[in-house]
Amino acid sequence: MLDQLSADQDLDARAEQYVRARAAAGEAERARLRDDFIRSSLAFAGRLASRYYGRGEPAEDLDQVARIGLIKTINRYDASRGSFTAFAVVTIRGELRRHFRDHTWGVHVPRRMQDLGLDLNRATGTLAARFARVPTDDELAGFLGVGEADVRAARASLAAYLPVSLNRQLDVVEEAEFGDLFGAADPSLAAVDDRAAMTRLLLRMPQRDRRLLALRYWGNLTQTEIAEQFGVSQMQISRLLARALAWLRTALLTDTVPPWPGATDEPEVRVVLYSGPGRLRHARVYGEIDRDNAAELRARLLAALCAGRPTTMVVDLTGVPSMDAAGLSALVAVHTAAHGRGVRLRVVGAAPHLAGLMGAIGLGFLLRPTGQ
Repeated sequence: MLDQLSADQDLDARAEQYVRARAAAGEAERARLRDDFIRSSLAFAGRLASRYYGRGEPAEDLDQVARIGLIKTINRYDASRGSFTAFAVVTIRGELRRHFRDHTWGVHVPRRMQDLGLDLNRATGTLAARFARVPTDDELAGFLGVGEADVRAARASLAAYLPVSLNRQLDVVEEAEFGDLFGAADPSLAAVDDRAAMTRLLLRMPQRDRRLLALRYWGNLTQTEIAEQFGVSQMQISRLLARALAWLRTALLTDTVPPWPGATDEPEVRVVLYSGPGRLRHARVYGEIDRDNAAELRARLLAALCAGRPTTMVVDLTGVPSMDAAGLSALVAVHTAAHGRGVRLRVVGAAPHLAGLMGAIGLGFLLRPTGQ
């Protein structure tokens, strides 16, 4: 200790001599004096660097960092502000700590957490010696003057100082890596191809059937609840679901996608017109009526209403197994147009559930038995 104190005093004396000599020297002589002073002070920088040996960094690297701190000290030293040794200790230690913060952490951690982690280690040792037990987070927070959340965050940050590689070989199992200990088989991976195929097939289905499947299997609605939304019977929903699922099952198990059931080159809805006695116009409708083709039905019936100036128009729904709210809306539009033109509109052949829906929306008076 006395030898070190003497060396520090000697360094302060040499620093004063350097400052005086530098003030009286020319530019070239100043460079030589600076180099000489740096060489004579390297031992001092080495002593400070040795205090950080054994912390995972090569001693040669720490010596170089300490020497950089020494050079910065000499370049910025102002004799009027006090001891050169004190200034050098602060500057060199700062360089060494900055080196550890910036180069030795395996994962980027904010500097505040790095510094707090180091303080946490020292505080843990101090309080453990005082209490003869491991201190609690509350005690550590009070000692450091921070919150408990900061103590926990600092402790977690310390784990990032020397992360372990997942490719590190295990000693207990031959040809095994550390990463093999984590994770487990994911059974859902086997279904990735099926999900992708299902997505493509759903996009090839009619919009109504996609919506039907979504309400049943994603919306968890019952067939009765879906029927209320579509304006059809529960039996009709059951039939549509069975048809869609059968098509999906066949498409998933074959290499070629089969055509959608009922898909033809003809329109999805057909209206066959013929004239009756007098000025009677008869329109027979075929196909399932939904929001995708209801506009076509409305247009054809309105065209039939306007052609030939009939006095009575009969819409035959015998060939219509189902009709949703959009189809009913088309019938309302046709009834409104017929009333405005003075044409009597009659509806025959409606299925029982469809007749019930027409009665519910106020169109029941249009219904007539088939043949009338």
